[in-house]
Amino acid sequence: MKQGIHPDYREVVFKDEDADFAFLTRSTIKTKETIEWEDGKEYPLVKLDISSASHPFFTGKQKLVDSTGRVERFEKRYKKSVNTKEQTIISQSAEEE
Repeated sequence: MKQGIHPDYREVVFKDEDADFAFLTRSTIKTKETIEWEDGKEYPLVKLDISSASHPFFTGKQKLVDSTGRVERFEKRYKKSVNTKEQTIISQSAEEE
């Protein structure tokens, strides 16, 4: 194995702040933060937004996130599309008669 070309593979703590869940594993990720782990040693820390402890697929709970009206905009656009198609179908059937 060539020396000096591989990243530093070390033990790192990944922590999900929302779920207060952390696990120790090995990684090459670079971070400046550290945390004292359960064994008393200090390890580099990577903060996560989502982990298996907080993801709805694994927890079975739906977490509501405000998407600033994205759903409403989609429904509004979809409703317009459906109404336009219905009007087209109605006008085509009226022309055929």
